[in-house]
Amino acid sequence: MSTSVLYTLCVLIWGSTWFAIEYQLEGVAHEYSSFYRFALAAILLWVYCIFKKLPLKFGLVQHVWLVLLGTCMFSLNYILLYKAQVFLSSAMASVIFSSVLIVNIINSRIFFKTPITARVAIGSALGLVGMVLIFWDELSHFSLENTTVFGLTLAIMGVLAASIGNLVSVQTQKYDLPVIQMNAFGMAYGALVSLLVGLVQGKTISYNLSLSYNISLVYLALFGSVFAFGCYLTLLRRIGVHKASYAVVLFPAVALIISTLFEDFQWTWSVALGILFIAAGNVFVINRRDLSKAQ
Repeated sequence: MSTSVLYTLCVLIWGSTWFAIEYQLEGVAHEYSSFYRFALAAILLWVYCIFKKLPLKFGLVQHVWLVLLGTCMFSLNYILLYKAQVFLSSAMASVIFSSVLIVNIINSRIFFKTPITARVAIGSALGLVGMVLIFWDELSHFSLENTTVFGLTLAIMGVLAASIGNLVSVQTQKYDLPVIQMNAFGMAYGALVSLLVGLVQGKTISYNLSLSYNISLVYLALFGSVFAFGCYLTLLRRIGVHKASYAVVLFPAVALIISTLFEDFQWTWSVALGILFIAAGNVFVINRRDLSKAQ
């Protein structure tokens, strides 16, 4: 599958997951909702691996990295973001999460000595400015009430966990771990970590039998986890953490469109201008020459 297709799928699918997450926030502890999501995703990937007879034997060191990957990318960041979305609107949460691009760039520079090019810096800045413009009304009415500050803190912690997961994924390249098997193990470990976190806190295991909860769970597991993460981790290896992470800046725009169609979101001049900034940033970070080289 070409890099441009992987990139597009990642943006479209993850942009729609914010809407689906809204149906996962009631009736079940967030730790267990995360557990159900990634346990189901892991089962689907394991079935695929067994059906295709893909190799599933890895060494101890490789499993240590897979546990770290699962903990950061498929557990803690989602637990924190699910909790944050209780106190923040989905739009605000998506804006905050889009800052993972900047965190990735800084962490890559710190841990991998990756240079920050002018193109990446300009494109990232334009994209983030676009996100601020899109959700300007919410940002301008930001409240300093305790619950909002708590939600903001949780979201930032989720961003940090996600960024570490991104860097761990890049680091696993030296072990030549196939993306599908890596996701199968990583999501299984992530699901177990989420379950353990819930049990340690003494939370009662429960399940929501409502149709909306189950449909959103299946969508998040199959599309938001199996497909989207497969695309994203492949992008990390092909075009690097900086450019692949720009998909995280773009997906809030998709969330905005969905909100317009299903939640009667009202367009303003700042929203339209924000979309233009995002498009301009995309031109800077991902251009045709970069994509053609990676295909």
